[in-house]
Amino acid sequence: MKLLEGKTAIITGASRGIGRGIAQVFAKQGANVAFTYSSSVEAANELENELKALGIKARGYKSNAASFDEAQKLADDVVAEFGSIDILVNNAGITKDNLLMRITEEDFDTVIEVNLKSVFNMTKAVQKTMLKQRKGSIINMSSVVGVKGNAGQTNYAASKAGIIGFSKSVALELGSRNIRSNVIAPGFIETEMTAKLDEEVVKGWRAGIPLKRGGTPEDVANVCVFLASDLSAYVTGQTINVDGGMLT
Repeated sequence: MKLLEGKTAIITGASRGIGRGIAQVFAKQGANVAFTYSSSVEAANELENELKALGIKARGYKSNAASFDEAQKLADDVVAEFGSIDILVNNAGITKDNLLMRITEEDFDTVIEVNLKSVFNMTKAVQKTMLKQRKGSIINMSSVVGVKGNAGQTNYAASKAGIIGFSKSVALELGSRNIRSNVIAPGFIETEMTAKLDEEVVKGWRAGIPLKRGGTPEDVANVCVFLASDLSAYVTGQTINVDGGMLT
């Protein structure tokens, strides 16, 4: 029995990295997958075909989660196409790192809008359907940086810490309707983005992690499967660090 058989998931920002990994593992576990991407049409088409080959229903939507109206339209389109929304994974995110003295107001606002406001937009958009169904699992992607902060990332840390407070509040509001809201805080996950970094820097990071390696998108996706499935039926309002022991 597949853990997500017959469930429909929306995953934002899934054309690469962690989002892509979540989409792949969800499909293998039997979920139908609606995912969003912002610009990479080719990567999105490739992922859509790959997911369909696993025997589930999949569709990519070009949608900007930072737009309230686009999020609303996406939720309506997914319900029309898939019939339900059982799982929402808010994964879309960006960084615009700089020291506080150099960071511009625009770079602060953009990161808050894409990383934090998108979580509000999408949660509000799917809430109606989940309330009607009287069930749902919302999984929000924070970061170890949102838990402990990081120099040069005031905007990113604020957005990711905000996600934790938002998710706990949603868990309290929607718990009586059997809608769960949890957070995953990934540590150093190796994706195509980190592959561009200096190898010596990456080695230094790995050395500082108790498990002595960076995580994979699949490491994060497996915890998402747990939170999305009925295995975690009594888990809500929690933040799970997937960081190889980094914050221990």
